[in-house]
Amino acid sequence: MRILGIDPGLQIAGFGVVELDGQHLRYVASGTIKTTRLDGGNLPARLKVLFDGVSEVMQRYQPSAASVEIVFVNVNPQATLLLGQARGACITALASGNLPIAEYTALQMKKAVAGYGKAGKAEVQQMVMRLLKLPALPGKDAADALGLAITHAHAGAAIARLAKARLQDQASRS
Repeated sequence: MRILGIDPGLQIAGFGVVELDGQHLRYVASGTIKTTRLDGGNLPARLKVLFDGVSEVMQRYQPSAASVEIVFVNVNPQATLLLGQARGACITALASGNLPIAEYTALQMKKAVAGYGKAGKAEVQQMVMRLLKLPALPGKDAADALGLAITHAHAGAAIARLAKARLQDQASRS
């Protein structure tokens, strides 16, 4: 299974692609989609860059599932609203590619990757580097996106095992 993780952001959105083969994770790609070259007041153009960027990443790496960070409520409601719109553009691109989409909070991702829900960005970068055996630290946004893909690789496998056990239990009762 090839999983695309997306760390949404209005200025910089991170992406990370990993492949799950049995219990083994393999790094495929990571990077960022930036809207910083555009006029900050041109929200529709920035959202289009995010949509097009996620679409291009999907086309290039052909993931079979996606994982996106759930936006937390920020102190600044305007910033939260803008981030929500950026997240919406990313999710819409994923949905238009007919990908199943899982959503995780930053706390869930940090706990899955670093073992501690309040881990800092540097800790997430270090653990992603170790888990995927990367030669250097990934950028912060790419590391979060890879962390989301890793989280889904672990959670998705657990969910599949639970579903299989439930089906076997139902079959044995019949």
